Amino acid sequence: MIRRILKGGVSGKNIGDSHTENRALSISWNFAKKGGREQTCASCGYPAAKKCVYQWSIKAIRRSTTGTGRMRHLKKIQHRFKNGFREGTVAVSQKKRTQSAASN
Repeated sequence: MIRRILKGGVSGKNIGDSHTENRALSISWNFAKKGGREQTCASCGYPAAKKCVYQWSIKAIRRSTTGTGRMRHLKKIQHRFKNGFREGTVAVSQKKRTQSAASN
C-alpha cells in the first residue's frame, strides 16, 4: 500500500483496485481527485464557470494566457479586422484592378 502511494500508480498485486480510482477532476489541468473529497481544482477552479487566476507569478500567467493555445476564433478576428470586417463581398481580380488603374 505504501509503495502504491509513493509510486502514484498501481502495483502488481493491487491491479484489481484501479477501477476505484478517480482519474481527473479538471480536464484542463488533469489534477487527481483525492479520495472524492475535493470538489474544485486548486489550480484552475474547475468546475466553476470562470477559471481561477491568482497573481502568483507573471511567468505562470504568461503560460496560460491568450495566444498560447490554438486561438481558433481570435485568429480569424484579427484577419477580418485588418480588412475592415468585409462580409458578403467578392474581391476584385488583380487583372481588373490593374486595367482600371491604367485607364485612370
